[in-house]
Amino acid sequence: MKMEKTPLPTDEEGVHTPDGQSDTIPLEPRAEQAEGHVVPEPGRPAWDSKLQYVLAQVGFSVGLGNVWRFPYLCHQNGGGAFLLLYVLLLMLVGVPLFFLELAAGQSVRQGSIGVWKHVAPQLAGIGYSSCMVCFYVALYYNVIIAWSLFYLSKSFQSPLPWEQCPIYSNFTGQSLCVGYSAASSHAGDSLRKLSSHPVQECSRTSPTTYFWFREALDITDSIEQTGQFNPKMTGCLMAAWVIVCLAMIKGIKSSAKVMYFSSVFPYIVLLCFLLRGLLLDGASEGISYMFYPKLQIWGEVQVWRQAATQVFFALGLGFGSVIAYSSYNPPNNNCHRDALMVSLINLLTSVLASLVVFAVLGFRAKSMAMACVLRNVGLLTEMSAMGSVQHLLLPWANGSDPGSVSLWEYREWFQQYGAQMGSGITDCSLEEEMNQGVEGTGLAFIAFTEAMVLFPASPFWSMLFFLMLLNLGLSTMFGTMQGILTPLSDNFHLLRRHKTLLTVASCILGFLIGLLFTQRSGNYFVTMFDDYSATLPLIIVVVFETLAVSWIYGADRFLDDIEVMLQWRPPVVYKYLWQFVCLLAMVGLLGASLLRMFFKWPTYTAWNQSMASERVLPYPGWALALLSLLILLACLPLPVLYIHTLLRRRLGSRGAPLEAGLSHRDTYMKCETDEPAAAQQLIPLEGEQESDRGSFLSLGAEHYRLLPQKDLVEEDIEEDTGV
Repeated sequence: MKMEKTPLPTDEEGVHTPDGQSDTIPLEPRAEQAEGHVVPEPGRPAWDSKLQYVLAQVGFSVGLGNVWRFPYLCHQNGGGAFLLLYVLLLMLVGVPLFFLELAAGQSVRQGSIGVWKHVAPQLAGIGYSSCMVCFYVALYYNVIIAWSLFYLSKSFQSPLPWEQCPIYSNFTGQSLCVGYSAASSHAGDSLRKLSSHPVQECSRTSPTTYFWFREALDITDSIEQTGQFNPKMTGCLMAAWVIVCLAMIKGIKSSAKVMYFSSVFPYIVLLCFLLRGLLLDGASEGISYMFYPKLQIWGEVQVWRQAATQVFFALGLGFGSVIAYSSYNPPNNNCHRDALMVSLINLLTSVLASLVVFAVLGFRAKSMAMACVLRNVGLLTEMSAMGSVQHLLLPWANGSDPGSVSLWEYREWFQQYGAQMGSGITDCSLEEEMNQGVEGTGLAFIAFTEAMVLFPASPFWSMLFFLMLLNLGLSTMFGTMQGILTPLSDNFHLLRRHKTLLTVASCILGFLIGLLFTQRSGNYFVTMFDDYSATLPLIIVVVFETLAVSWIYGADRFLDDIEVMLQWRPPVVYKYLWQFVCLLAMVGLLGASLLRMFFKWPTYTAWNQSMASERVLPYPGWALALLSLLILLACLPLPVLYIHTLLRRRLGSRGAPLEAGLSHRDTYMKCETDEPAAAQQLIPLEGEQESDRGSFLSLGAEHYRLLPQKDLVEEDIEEDTGV
């Protein structure tokens, strides 16, 4: 006879077992259930509150990319059309994969290495590859934090040091850089007798650009010119690693306390900038320019690739940090709700940051366009005074003050008479200024700083902005380091006993290797690591994660385990999203990334000092060899551990293989008992020591003890169990 599926039990009734599965549930050594409450294992840390956990996940997923990558992509790829595409891919690919990692970490209650050992032992290399990628990212990500520290330290002065070009003074054949406007004001009358002019490199560009490339980075002309170490950045990098080490010294117990500030403060700053930005002249033009939809971009493969990559990195998929953070949760935590909530917060943060960025960049573009108008009006005034142009043809011929000509009046005039004025009179277009899109470090350390110079009380806004960048970077850095430390301490007993030493040693090693990025050519290595070293390995990791859960372990079994854990079953649509949509999307993204890498020679943007401008250069051969080595090292654990597992099975070192690839758990069928539902759980044999395995690990028959059953008719037994 067929067994009817019983309703989901209450906390007092025990754990519900899905239909078609055994009532014998694998042992949960990391948590025990008593009177409906989950008690975490004594030796494993846990979050003090749900708020701590949410702030940690939000702090890790919401990083610098939300501020300086997403707005640029949205601007360059169709504005509102790109935003719609991003939301579509977020719902179909991002949320399901994020939920997958949250559920896996929470159920097994280990880091990435332990989780994938349990889910698919032959793919245990996934966890080690995640650790390698986390280490790559931590190396260069802390350099960005060091840059933020440097700019933050320079913000406590008025005027800001990047507000004006430094003055080059020539006296008795000597040259003297007397500093910026603040320094020149202190020089007094002694400089009045000197022949002074701005530094040539700065005069050919803007003060903010000069300060970034020359004063902050002191950059070389190419990656092949390494140059000596930059002492200022070396000191800032050391300070950044000290901050990370102190915050991580006691694991989540110490880093969670910092999260209360580092995860919340950026939102306060963004809201302040939004309110201030909306009051700026040109803010409405900047925001409308960004969100104006251009639906034709949906037909471009490159746009789909960039949107998928942004979804992938925005949620922090594949790093192992999401798994590490969720492993400190109790098993009955509603990870499905967490996945939806964190994804929504991430999306809203990206939109909020885009509003702030383009309100400020709209103000910057409007200011630059008006400066162009004033410059051209000045030339026209001189031409009119010399009689070379008729007064009636001027834009202020209607009697208005030449200085009050608006941008729209000038553009309307230029369209009618500009061609008659010669090459000296140019068009002043707000759209052209907005089209000069910048991303990454160019947005944060050049364009945004240039706009803040125009703010009243600019040092205050500069301090807020770089303090926000510092906290965004730190919260992501904490998660990245957790993706390294948690798996290692969970799987190696020696490291588990010396967690503090492991944390300190990891930070020291990160600082020593990070000295590569504090050379004068260090910015080029940061770009190389950011563009190539982590992208391809992370995509490969997520492809195998999806494959392991949806096909090797089985999407149905995975949903069964989540149902046992949460006491309700997630929608079946996740099964098909994992098996087909997510897997095909990630394979497509992997293919597009490989094609782009092989058919387009990797290039980088270098700063040329003599020309005072940027230029695109190809990476030299040794740099490509280094990139290939980094990618190979990150992906190597996957085939190595797969072959190792096959050899161990063939040699019989792991005992008798499971028949037909199924665990003993799959051989049990549901049966009725006289005991309450709460008793229908497997109980460890007396004297058996606790295993370190979690719910995903298939346990042998020796780990089970069947509970009493009521007598059944022999025919019923044969019909129901097949015995």
